[in-house]
Amino acid sequence: MVLMFRKAIALALAMFALAACGRMPSPEPSDGRLQIVVAFYPLQYAAERIGGDQVDITNLTSPGVEPHDLELTPQQVVQLQQADLVIYIPGFQPSVDQAVAANATSTSYDASTGISLLTTSTGSNDPHIWLNPMNMSIIASGVSERLTALRPDRTIFAKNLTSMATDMNSLNDRWQTGTTNCANRDLVVSHEAFGYLAKQYNFVQRGISGLSPDAEPAPATVAAVADFVKANNVKTIYFETLVDPKIANVLAAETGSATAKLDPLEGLADPATNYVSVMNANLASVKAGQPCQ
Repeated sequence: MVLMFRKAIALALAMFALAACGRMPSPEPSDGRLQIVVAFYPLQYAAERIGGDQVDITNLTSPGVEPHDLELTPQQVVQLQQADLVIYIPGFQPSVDQAVAANATSTSYDASTGISLLTTSTGSNDPHIWLNPMNMSIIASGVSERLTALRPDRTIFAKNLTSMATDMNSLNDRWQTGTTNCANRDLVVSHEAFGYLAKQYNFVQRGISGLSPDAEPAPATVAAVADFVKANNVKTIYFETLVDPKIANVLAAETGSATAKLDPLEGLADPATNYVSVMNANLASVKAGQPCQ
C-alpha cells in the first residue's frame, strides 16, 4: 500500500510539472507515421502487426522489465500525452491507468474491449487476456478500427488484420490439437497469469501466488499447493521468465515434481522472439509437462 502511494505521488508530481510548464515541444517529426504508445509487449505486437510501416511505436515497458512494476518517467508521460493512440489494459499497470486518465482519455484504447473478462477469487478482473490467441485477434481488430479512423485512406490496416487473424487461428489450432490428450489438466503456475489460456484449452489453473508475481505467498498457501500437487499427481510446476523461480523450485523439491518455464508474455526476455514463437515454446513446455500426446 505504501509503495503504491509513493508511485501515485511520483506520477502526480510529474504530471504537475508538465502542467506547470505547459505542453512540451512535440517529438521530432516521424515522416508522417502515426505515433502509437503501448503499455507493454503483447500490445506492441498487435500494433506492429496492424500498423506496419504506417506507425511509430513506443513501448512504455522496456524489454526484461516486469510490467506490473512500471513507474512512468516524466518523458514517458509526455510521450503518452502527445501520442495519436495509446493502447493499454486497465487494471494491469496502475501508473499507466493514472497517466491515461490525466492525459489521454480521448486518444486511449482499452485493449480489453469486446473480450469476456474472467474474474479472480478476489472479484477483480483478470487482465491477462492476451494468453488466448483468439483474444489477440479481438485486440488486433480494435487496433485496426482505431488506426483506420485516424487514417481512413489506408487500406493496409484491414489487410494486416487478416494476416494476423490467420496466424492467431493457426496458433490456436496448434494449441487445441497439442493439448487434446493430456495425462493431467491441472496447471500449477507461479502466479495466476494463465486463466485465459487454461480456459481456452481446458486446463485448471492453480497459482502459487495471485495476480501479482511479486506477491509473496503465505506459508499456508504454499503448503496447500504442495498438498494439491501430491494429491493430484502433478508432474510439473511452471515458473516464469521475469520472476524469481525460488518458490517454484522449493515446491518442486518438496513434492518431487519437475519445473519448467511458462512465459506469461508480459515482456520479451529475448528480442529475437515474438508473440507467436513464445506461445509455440509455451505449447512445447505444456505438452512435455502435463504430459500430452
